[in-house]
Amino acid sequence: MKLVILDRDGVINYDSDAFIKTPDEWKPIPGSLEAIARLTQAGYKVVVATNQSGISRGLLDMVALNAINDRMCKAANQTGGRIDAMFFCPHASTDNCSCRKPATGMFKEISDRFGLELNGVPAIGDSLRDLQAAAAVGADPVLVLTGKGKKTAAAGGMPSNTKIFANLAAAVDALTQ
Repeated sequence: MKLVILDRDGVINYDSDAFIKTPDEWKPIPGSLEAIARLTQAGYKVVVATNQSGISRGLLDMVALNAINDRMCKAANQTGGRIDAMFFCPHASTDNCSCRKPATGMFKEISDRFGLELNGVPAIGDSLRDLQAAAAVGADPVLVLTGKGKKTAAAGGMPSNTKIFANLAAAVDALTQ
């Protein structure tokens, strides 16, 4: 089985320092939905793993998160793509949970759910914590320069095997060649 793990905010859709709190605030990055469609058509299972501390902070509730994710999944479907599973961490960084990236709890849950070791699975994100979680489970860390990606690249300290692309579309081009 071919699997790819995507972060949501800053990779698929524009990020916001004020958090994405409603479906209307969810805006896809140009080319990202088409990239998901290409992954789907190339036989990949597309999984989203996203930190959503806005829930713990009281900025949105599960109804709002589900509505945002529903909008994203429908938009992917309308372009011929499919998001096969969604994993999220609702905790703040101060909660010391095992699921908030860079912790590996979401990645381990993905591995269990799909019955697949994550060695070599591309994990595409825009922040250092996305890359760290991927590397910790043996996945291939991929940085996109959208969202927080340019700041992440400039700060350095990324896992040594990190691949860097301008955006999700460029990363998918490399994966599906």
